[in-house]
Amino acid sequence: MTQSQLNSQKRNNNLLVLGVDTSLRSTGLGLVELKDGRINGVAYDLIKNPPKLPLSSCLLNIRKTMEQVLEEFKPDVVAVEGIFYSKFVKTTLILGEARGVVIATCAAAGLQVFEHEPRRVKQAVAGWGNATKEQMQKMVSSMLGMTTVPPEDAADALAIAICHIQSFSRMALEGIKPL
Repeated sequence: MTQSQLNSQKRNNNLLVLGVDTSLRSTGLGLVELKDGRINGVAYDLIKNPPKLPLSSCLLNIRKTMEQVLEEFKPDVVAVEGIFYSKFVKTTLILGEARGVVIATCAAAGLQVFEHEPRRVKQAVAGWGNATKEQMQKMVSSMLGMTTVPPEDAADALAIAICHIQSFSRMALEGIKPL
């Protein structure tokens, strides 16, 4: 990615990033803005799907909610968590399907989607690649000056957005391209 591509993501030195922590039952969403050199939390939420809801209905709910969020907030770019290793093949496939819906919905809206590995997200926010969920929640809350600690999946989504903002230089140097 060239520096001009990175700069094209910014609006008047402001950048609104939607972080997404994809899951079939509880997808985390977190909007973070880079404004005048400061990182600010804008909003967070969860896309919840009840345990008995069929897979196809869950995926449809994720798509519809993503469309609503993209329309309402109009982010400049979307960042998702990279795929991690799992022993459970079925769980990994379901996660991949949900992630595919998120990526396709963003692409249909004309947005670039970037991925960040879980370890790198933890390093960017907590300074340690093996940080616990609780440590991540507290660090996100502290970094964004929040008075309450967000739910785990929402905190992860905010952390992914923070990581994306902090990764501009590395992305340019390493030639990282959108998905």
